[in-house]
Amino acid sequence: MAHPRMYDDSNPAIQKLREICLALPEVFEKEAWGECTFRVTGGSMFAMTDNNHHDSGHLAVWVKAPAMVQEILVNSDPKRFFVPPYMGKKGWVGVRIDYKVKWDQTAAILKDGYLMSAPSKVRSKSSGKIGDSAASTDAIAKRTLRPARRKKARDHVR
Repeated sequence: MAHPRMYDDSNPAIQKLREICLALPEVFEKEAWGECTFRVTGGSMFAMTDNNHHDSGHLAVWVKAPAMVQEILVNSDPKRFFVPPYMGKKGWVGVRIDYKVKWDQTAAILKDGYLMSAPSKVRSKSSGKIGDSAASTDAIAKRTLRPARRKKARDHVR
């Protein structure tokens, strides 16, 4: 049995999310599990909507994330960021898009997930167009963590 559609195409947050994701090279949208998913041609899924998925009570996007980003973001603001079911154990991070949305930050998180999912030939074609993944992740960490937490997160990586 197919999942019923969980999202509303007219929702401005879904429209903004779609605009950000589909602006990335070689990205396409595919409905799965009743949600919007965003994938890279020749690569894999890097983002999926969560429109009250399994009665979560929010509208969010789950995003593939580099090591430590999930922990840093969730610890910095647990109302905006969360560990999503199923994908959380693989490092994905949930980002609410119905509560205090910072679209520039959300776009940077999505770009990092995209770069992790894109095949090398797509990454090399787009390297000048979308920025440096490490720089955007570092910028997110600097903006979201207090100085003491930043030092602790840096020490954890070493």
